[in-house]
Amino acid sequence: MVKNYPVVSEDYKKAVDKAKRKLRGLIAEKNCAPLMLRIAWHSAGTFDVSTKTGGPFGTMKHPAELAHGANNGLDIAVRLLEPIKEQFPGISYADFYQLAGVVAVEITGGPDVPFHPGRQDKPEPPPEGRLPDATKGSDHLRDVFVKQMGLSDKDIVALSGGHTLGRCHKERSGFEGAWTTNPLIFDNTYFKELLSGEKEGLLQLPTDKALLSDPAFRPLVDKYAADEDAFFADYAEAHLKLSELGYVVLHFFLLFPKFNLIVIPTQMDLVLIALSFGFCFVFFFPQIC
Repeated sequence: MVKNYPVVSEDYKKAVDKAKRKLRGLIAEKNCAPLMLRIAWHSAGTFDVSTKTGGPFGTMKHPAELAHGANNGLDIAVRLLEPIKEQFPGISYADFYQLAGVVAVEITGGPDVPFHPGRQDKPEPPPEGRLPDATKGSDHLRDVFVKQMGLSDKDIVALSGGHTLGRCHKERSGFEGAWTTNPLIFDNTYFKELLSGEKEGLLQLPTDKALLSDPAFRPLVDKYAADEDAFFADYAEAHLKLSELGYVVLHFFLLFPKFNLIVIPTQMDLVLIALSFGFCFVFFFPQIC
């Protein structure tokens, strides 16, 4: 399969590059990388794969979405970002908020997360209640990340490692404290601290502890604690997927090595190919089966 990204102009790409430089300066000056990562995550994490609603489409700027309980404090991020956004009116809020998250990871020492511009802003925010609840366990994490967003167990654990940045504030979430001793550095310390047990002054949420008790999650925690490179690779992949939920169209392609040719077939092409082999693509095209 290949990803089909929208085509944007060279001027748009140049504006994105300039905005990225401005974001680096803002995040370095204000030490606000955790907040920028949070607005990117919370913008994207509302995507519902079954209804194709929500997702990273700039709706966080609306007071209605900022009023959601899970978004307490993100009005600060919107206010910090707005002066830069005003300098680049041609960039969508959808792209801008996701770009802020990418820069937040990069500037704190984390992996380079690919960024593909072209998201369009949507006019209406999603309903409340789609983001994870930190008081719950592994079943809830899978309900939100796997069933609702369409991500995987590996994505859940890798993205949880992003809590190496930032801290909880009691007035916003009901919890207080940071997950690591240096919450402005992106590394694999979150997993090391998780394995070392609870410590005074450091935070472990119920959703964090679920990573230790779940038989599918725990091996990944062990892996990432031992191998930062493996964590960075999987985190970059998971962050990219999260930031593109509902945005990228996937196409199948047919490869003909003998002729050095790649063909991207239409839906009907795939139907004809499937029928010629005596089966149909139930998962992708249930309406024809």
